Amino acid sequence: MFWLDPTYLILMAPAFLLVLLAQWWVNSTYSKWSRVRNSLNMPGAEAARRLLQYAGLNDVRLENISARLGDHYDPRQRVLRLSPGVAQEPSVAAVAIAAHEIGHAMQDHEGYLPLRFRSALVPAVNLGSNLGWILILIGLLMRGTLGTQLAWLGVAAFALGAIFAFATLPVELNASARARQLLAQAGIVRGQEEQAAVGQVLRAAAFTYIAALAAALLQLLYYVLLVSGMSGRRRR
Repeated sequence: MFWLDPTYLILMAPAFLLVLLAQWWVNSTYSKWSRVRNSLNMPGAEAARRLLQYAGLNDVRLENISARLGDHYDPRQRVLRLSPGVAQEPSVAAVAIAAHEIGHAMQDHEGYLPLRFRSALVPAVNLGSNLGWILILIGLLMRGTLGTQLAWLGVAAFALGAIFAFATLPVELNASARARQLLAQAGIVRGQEEQAAVGQVLRAAAFTYIAALAAALLQLLYYVLLVSGMSGRRRR
């Protein structure tokens, strides 16, 4: 398959390393600041309740989940889901993560355009990620113009994933900016040292999306080169 192609390995190796670096950074930063109590000794769930009330998001419910670092805001059900390490622990990392997810809830409440655009992409991206490689494989096996067209259609399907990864960046960065401002205004994070710690947690999380974008772009580049080479061989 594609992953046995040396070109694929050469292109994707930097992306794999970047993703591993991002995961290491998130885990190490979370591990560090999850052991440091916030100045109010407030668990993440309590901080989330206060922040939701402060932001006027009284219709957003809180739920607990078991997945470590699986914290997320669900705009369809208007539910903020927090993992045990965030909901139950009074750490700097806990309030930073909870506030970031509330940043997404604020975006949803305001109809933040980049978030709406990203959400609109989800059905097409889910279809494209499953269909893209199939179309490319069929195109490679077929002969003639139809095979080339199918392969390029598969590339276009993969391009949706890169567009989604690109659209995710401003959404996540904006949520982090909202989180820092909200924590300071609500008085949950106090002092420059604690604010800097929150910034470290949020920057590490943001880097995972940069790594995901790099991986999506490099994968797309590989498929473009693959299908371009196929098209060139058939013209000869």
